[in-house]
Amino acid sequence: MAIVSPSILSADRENLKHEILKMEEAGASWIHLDVMDGRFVPATTFGPDLVKEVVSYHLKNNDTHLMVEDLETAIPAFLEAGSDWLTFHVEALKDEEEGHRFLQFIHSRGAKAGMSIKPNTPITALDPYLDELDLVLVMSVEPGKGGQGYLPNSEERIAYFAKKRKEKNHSYLIEVDGGINEDTGRVSCAAGADVLVAGSYLYGHDDYAKRVKGLKEC
Repeated sequence: MAIVSPSILSADRENLKHEILKMEEAGASWIHLDVMDGRFVPATTFGPDLVKEVVSYHLKNNDTHLMVEDLETAIPAFLEAGSDWLTFHVEALKDEEEGHRFLQFIHSRGAKAGMSIKPNTPITALDPYLDELDLVLVMSVEPGKGGQGYLPNSEERIAYFAKKRKEKNHSYLIEVDGGINEDTGRVSCAAGADVLVAGSYLYGHDDYAKRVKGLKEC
């Protein structure tokens, strides 16, 4: 079964605790937190204080996705806030050495480390880090805006990391974010995905429990 990680980007922020708990009750075992700075991507979302708030609401995994330029500041801040899984973008790195340093730092704080890749970045950009990663996040839309459609080459990129994992005996999970619904979730899982991030497909609907169940059983 897939791990479902509902993105609070699409949740009702005025009733955030309720929005999180209803997904937890429906069987979602992670909560996805999209952090945007208005520079790495055009949109802005929230800071560490909201992550602290979310952590206080539930006991599931807090899955934080940093879409920010200033990783030097953001990584310690969001670890301190309570992120269980912390993912940053390969495109935000100055060089390969910095990437290894951030991964080691995240692990030293007892958290799981992930790295994300945009749709148009060469897939091999993550190769130097695969043996250190707990999670690879494949963006199936251009990051920075919710409600976009799933890009059709995404399953090929997922399959690349699934093949690498098998060949090299890596242990990372493969997460997919963007345009996920029951159909694209099924395609992603068939290609090798373990974790499905969904926002607008889950939130704002009366049948959310059925939708979570459908994603889990992809």
